[in-house]
Amino acid sequence: MKTAKFKFIATHLTVSLCVALLTMYVVFFCWYLLPLNKATGVTHLFLMMLAIDIILGPFLVWLVYKEGKKSLKFDLCVIILIQIIALSYGVFKIADGRPVWIIYNVDRFELIRNNEIVIESNNQIKSDFRQASWFQPRFAATEFAKDSKQRNREMFAEITAGISIAQRPERYVSLFKAKQQIKQRAQNLGQLTLFNDKRSVETLLGQYPKANAYLPLKANALDMTVLINKDTAEIIKIVDLRPWK
Repeated sequence: MKTAKFKFIATHLTVSLCVALLTMYVVFFCWYLLPLNKATGVTHLFLMMLAIDIILGPFLVWLVYKEGKKSLKFDLCVIILIQIIALSYGVFKIADGRPVWIIYNVDRFELIRNNEIVIESNNQIKSDFRQASWFQPRFAATEFAKDSKQRNREMFAEITAGISIAQRPERYVSLFKAKQQIKQRAQNLGQLTLFNDKRSVETLLGQYPKANAYLPLKANALDMTVLINKDTAEIIKIVDLRPWK
């Protein structure tokens, strides 16, 4: 009897672990590449989902499993169904909040998640920016509306509702068009020591010798730093350093 119980629990736990590992790969190697998982705060949500999948599920199986119990199959089906629903909901929320764009806007980059995109007119979106990425986020820049009334409406929306034009694909243009502005707005790497541990800054920067300037990356959970080459406006790397206080 005990052998059958432990065998079922071991199988159930193995399947749960395999599903968890597959989900982890998709989340952290396709949707939320380091350090964007930290910038968006997704790790906490993922760990909650993981706890339900590989801890709570097998534990409930261990509690209800009794050989010969009339309702055993029903109880096990309910537990597995709860796991599937919880996992599906968690994956849906994580996928919906995945970073899809890194948009240069005035003097900084902004990390835009899928559920933060605001679309008023699909017809105004350039073809390159109509589809949100299912893998790592893509870079682009913003351009103010040419129509003054539209521009004023969008500025008002940003002030009153906090909707940045970086959330509006209608305003996206190629990052190349912002090349000169990026060069002008780029900040000295030495400033990073004002907001971070000096040794950590030196260690990180030593890994990217081509980087000679930076720009802030505004995110919903934790702001990051975009290392760039000021001479070419090339994006070198997003790193886990604070760009400001």
